[in-house]
Amino acid sequence: MTGPAEAPLGYDRLLSAGRPGAWRGVLGVAVLVLVVLLVAQLVLALLFSIGIALVGGDVSAEMDRILSTDPVTPAGLAFLNLALASAIPATWFLVRVLHGLRPGWLASVVGRLRWRWFATCLGLAAVTLLVTLVVGSLVPASGDQAQVGGELNSFTTQTRDFLLVILLLTPVQAAGEEYAFRGYLTQVFGLLGHRWVSVLLPALLFALAHGAQDPAIFFDRFAFGVVAGVLVIATGGLEAGIAMHVLNNFVAYGAALAFGDMTTALDPSGGSWWNLPVTLTQSLLFLGLATTAARRRGLAASADRVELVGPGTRV
Repeated sequence: MTGPAEAPLGYDRLLSAGRPGAWRGVLGVAVLVLVVLLVAQLVLALLFSIGIALVGGDVSAEMDRILSTDPVTPAGLAFLNLALASAIPATWFLVRVLHGLRPGWLASVVGRLRWRWFATCLGLAAVTLLVTLVVGSLVPASGDQAQVGGELNSFTTQTRDFLLVILLLTPVQAAGEEYAFRGYLTQVFGLLGHRWVSVLLPALLFALAHGAQDPAIFFDRFAFGVVAGVLVIATGGLEAGIAMHVLNNFVAYGAALAFGDMTTALDPSGGSWWNLPVTLTQSLLFLGLATTAARRRGLAASADRVELVGPGTRV
């Protein structure tokens, strides 16, 4: 007879197959914050400074511009994206060293990123965003959205540099946030044994991590986090959340480059509740499409404990 300890584990419960001790999750979250907010930024600052010095630039002045978000520069956006991407190796390290499991279990319940499913999710996200753009055109523009004019911005060397940074680094930045919030934090809070906690708390922290913001923008980010959290549990992996995050950022940055400015796009201050129907359309439509596609493909949403630790393995 199969006992409760041998029951299949959902994505949010995978860490329960690792080394025991609630302190591991607390320490892991603290280390993750330290790495992303301090260690990674110090390392990047050193590397950027070396690069500036090698080309004969003023290191102090250039680093001040890079670290400033008003205005955002291409180098500054690259710095931010790489800092957030550092969450990927940081979470891999924590799962391996602190919890005694293979890092692949952060990607999905099969122990790796499912690339074909990820490609499917990119297609579904593209369809969703097209519908969202149509809905967005039907609601009144207000707040920062109203500042996006109808006249196309001039294509400059700075536009080119921003475009290269967005295309090359936005995917790893989005993946870094998903590995941190929908990956590691979801599995850490999943140790508490309440699925709603493993969805809502990472979503709340995700919204708070974006700094000062008005209620409309906060709700938009919180809603995104909730949907991404539901998706990771329903589909058994991070692929859907990463796809939605990447496409969402591509569209936001692309619109800013074409019609607005990157500083406002990166740090919006004027939200509007008129964005609510747009947000709900995007989130709920993608949620419906992804869960339906996952069900039709028979996508695994749980894993056997023995698959995580291996037969006879002691953790």
